[in-house]
Amino acid sequence: MFLFKRLSKFIDHQYEQPKGLLGWYIGEKMIRQHKPETTWTIKLLNLQEDEDILEIGCGAGYAMKLLLNQPCVNKVSGLDVSKTLLHSSSIRNQLAIRNKRAQVVLGNVHELPFKDKQFSKVFSIHSVYFWENLPQAMAEIARVLKPNGSVSITLCDGKDGESWDTIKNMIETELIPLMKQMEFINVRLVNGPDSRGYHTVAITGEF
Repeated sequence: MFLFKRLSKFIDHQYEQPKGLLGWYIGEKMIRQHKPETTWTIKLLNLQEDEDILEIGCGAGYAMKLLLNQPCVNKVSGLDVSKTLLHSSSIRNQLAIRNKRAQVVLGNVHELPFKDKQFSKVFSIHSVYFWENLPQAMAEIARVLKPNGSVSITLCDGKDGESWDTIKNMIETELIPLMKQMEFINVRLVNGPDSRGYHTVAITGEF
């Protein structure tokens, strides 16, 4: 039982901050698992001309690659806490990085290593679960958004018809009120696709 708990804790940590060969495998596995909500989130961004986009928790860089295929996108920056996944992302997007249309950056949402008003769009997919300080994270997102920029935070709030009360409570009593308090406008919860039985939603807002 003790060994099982240790193994479970190790795997959970790998999903939070993948490392080494197992981390690389998990990164590629997450690409396959999350394709439905990834493509949906990109459509939700409502891309316009000359977009400068930040993905928080870019993982192995699949969403970045999809965005870079869009002619209206100027540049995509990917941020992650995992050096292993950033290496995968840099390989997947090496041509765009070489052409200065993309960059991958080590860091976390609580202290974004970017200048003020840099991005027209900021989004994340399945990373908000690991944000330890939601007010600080949202303040940083607001700081790096350009005027009239927007944010989209994609996550799951249930599985196989069962709601996850902890996640729903976080959305309804913390995240949405916090965004409104920070003067995001048109804040809304958008229902997305079911992926492997998980129910996907996104919280969006404009700044």
